[in-house]
Amino acid sequence: MTTTPDAESSGAHPRFAEALRRLGLTDVRAQVRRFPDGTRTAAEAAAAIGCELSEICKSLIFAADGEPVLVLMDGASRVDVELLRQELGAERVTRAKADVVREATGYAIGGVPPFGHRTTTRVLADRSLLDHDLVWAAAGTPHTVFPMEPKALIAHAGATLADVRERSS
Repeated sequence: MTTTPDAESSGAHPRFAEALRRLGLTDVRAQVRRFPDGTRTAAEAAAAIGCELSEICKSLIFAADGEPVLVLMDGASRVDVELLRQELGAERVTRAKADVVREATGYAIGGVPPFGHRTTTRVLADRSLLDHDLVWAAAGTPHTVFPMEPKALIAHAGATLADVRERSS
């Protein structure tokens, strides 16, 4: 595990590094970590970082009536698509296909950060993220992550808080 002051040398995606610069988050740029074995899934990221699975912030893209929507969810939980559909007031919500994810965000699945996307989309953040002092999210590649306080992450992502987590019966 390495931490370097320069996001590009740590492997953060250039678009994400630029978003951090634009937002004045140079302190976050210095905390980007690169893991050679990858952090493509929440489980891989938690294992690499050495944190709880729920301390990972997943950036998931759904299609709501054909429009991309970003959902920020803790790594230990799943999105309840019916709750998401109701929250969005949509007729139909499905997981977005890989090409839609890349087109909307500019990133590949497994490396989508919570902000710094190619296009502006509606963003929802599940309240479960607020259960933590710090969460880790992708820095634009399947090998890089960064830490951030959940309230700040939600604010920078322009997210609306929602309850869209799948509940166990």
